[in-house]
Amino acid sequence: MITRENVVEKIRKYLQREITITVLVDWAETAMMDGEFDEKHFDDIRTVLSQLGLADVRAFGLTWEDCDELLGTLGYSTRVEIVVA
Repeated sequence: MITRENVVEKIRKYLQREITITVLVDWAETAMMDGEFDEKHFDDIRTVLSQLGLADVRAFGLTWEDCDELLGTLGYSTRVEIVVA
């Protein structure tokens, strides 16, 4: 079952450079084809996954702003934390 939390976690991992855009896109495409979505948030999950599935296409891409908007669609907000490298 794909939930909002699953999608948010994948976006978080992408933004924190724990996974690549390719991994994120592959996961989103697989989830769209094979996944069963949480009925309560079906439309939002499907909308976000469809956008993530196109993120590796140059014409679409995936910016910070895109991620912020997608997270907002799922009912989450972003916060930036800067730490010493």
